[in-house]
Amino acid sequence: MLQFFFWICIFLVLYTYIGYAIIIYILAKLFPYPLHSKEWVQTSNSEEKQLPPLTLFITAYNEAEIIQEKMSNCLELDYPEDKIHILWVIDGSTDDSHELLRQYTMVEVVGSVLRRGKTAAINHGMEYVKTPIVVFSDANCLLNAGALKIIARQFDDPTIGCVSGEKRVAFNDDDTVSSKGEGAYWKYESLLKKLDFEFYSAVGAAGELFAVRTELFATMEEDTLLDDFMLSMRIAQKGYRIAYTADAYAVEYGSLNMEEEGKRKRRIAAGGWQSIGRLLPLLNGFKFGKLSFQYISHRVLRWSVTPFALFALFPLAAILGYRCLSPFNVFSVIFVLQCVFYLCAVLGYAMRNDPNSSKLFYIPYYFLFMNINVMRGIYYLFSRRYIGGWEKSQRK
Repeated sequence: MLQFFFWICIFLVLYTYIGYAIIIYILAKLFPYPLHSKEWVQTSNSEEKQLPPLTLFITAYNEAEIIQEKMSNCLELDYPEDKIHILWVIDGSTDDSHELLRQYTMVEVVGSVLRRGKTAAINHGMEYVKTPIVVFSDANCLLNAGALKIIARQFDDPTIGCVSGEKRVAFNDDDTVSSKGEGAYWKYESLLKKLDFEFYSAVGAAGELFAVRTELFATMEEDTLLDDFMLSMRIAQKGYRIAYTADAYAVEYGSLNMEEEGKRKRRIAAGGWQSIGRLLPLLNGFKFGKLSFQYISHRVLRWSVTPFALFALFPLAAILGYRCLSPFNVFSVIFVLQCVFYLCAVLGYAMRNDPNSSKLFYIPYYFLFMNINVMRGIYYLFSRRYIGGWEKSQRK
């Protein structure tokens, strides 16, 4: 019986973190989703006239210190001025955000006096969106100049209901594990998103930069933790695809330290558990086919059983290895390999504030750190400490 559980755990861990990446790569190359007939070319003046009006939607809570930089970035975006509407939704801020935004006459500012949370702010702000496309962006990240045009063009494909840009984490050589670990993770995650879209559909969008057809927006429960994921996946549930484009990207700095990164990961993990419960129909592979396969493989396993399987492997390998007569049996070998991996992670933890920490140490540490926070996310979700507002993590 122990061997059965051991091999189940091995399969879950290898499939979730390595196997699915290999399989989706093969599927994307052998069975790519048919491309839309229109090929993108450099935008001419006549094509600019065909670009759809859109709303750049920014939610904020006490972001006064970065408003000027964010607005400078918004005004530098390459999109026809008469077709872009900038909307800031201020959620109960106690700083001078309103006063700072008043100097930008082209900006519409709405919000609530009470702090109700990001999802409530999105629900409220969408009442003011009149354009066919709405582009969501976090206040603390900067977009590349051509991002909006690239995103808008994706919607020429009628099968696309949501477009996800790429999240890029900026870090310097003197940054610590909180930035470098997050950066390494997002490179891997971006590759999976690209392959997912090539095969059929990306699985969720990143809140730093994504867009939806306004008509497809549906009001979300105000206690929703992963608003970007829930909004995008409910659109996919309606039969639309989520496009992924790495050429439209948002840049933000990593968390200030691992304590702040832990707050963020714990909240995301809790949102993952919450999303699984609210997207139960997507587990039906007979109805959703490719999307169910991608959703379960890319998200559900990672947010639910696989972290438990990962940590169960260590004692299972130790017990099974001890029971075998030969010290070179497969269980003992896997146990030793795990010991080496955990040792590297411990060294990564010890060097978490050292900018010279090697990938050999900080990647195992960050990997275990993410999985531990999936478990911590269960308590966070059921404690409902998130009700009444978002918990901001400090960034560099």
